[in-house]
Amino acid sequence: MKEHVVPPAQNPESLAAMVETFKALADPTRARIVLILTQSERSVNDLVELLEAQQSTVSRHLAILRAAKLVLTRRETTHIYYRLSDAHVGDLAHQAFSHAEHERLGLPDHKKSNSKSTPGSR
Repeated sequence: MKEHVVPPAQNPESLAAMVETFKALADPTRARIVLILTQSERSVNDLVELLEAQQSTVSRHLAILRAAKLVLTRRETTHIYYRLSDAHVGDLAHQAFSHAEHERLGLPDHKKSNSKSTPGSR
């Protein structure tokens, strides 16, 4: 995936959207939903089964993810299928999960070969 350069002066609307993205992901159930959807599109019933949660709970979390524009829907007869809105959402979830695993397991950072070291970085 192409990396986008973050400008020194960030657009306030983009920053606000970024904060809303993190707020939407700041729940274990929603984080799990996003990680599941990185694998493939899923119906609400699939998510209920995978999460071992009530349909009303899953639907509430999906509504929050939809409002944050992190997931999209597709209707097929009486079933609604959910997918991630774009690859950035999946990449963000994978990076956050990898970071958490590295912290939990005490693993070293993956240094990018073409990145420059910045003051205060590990």
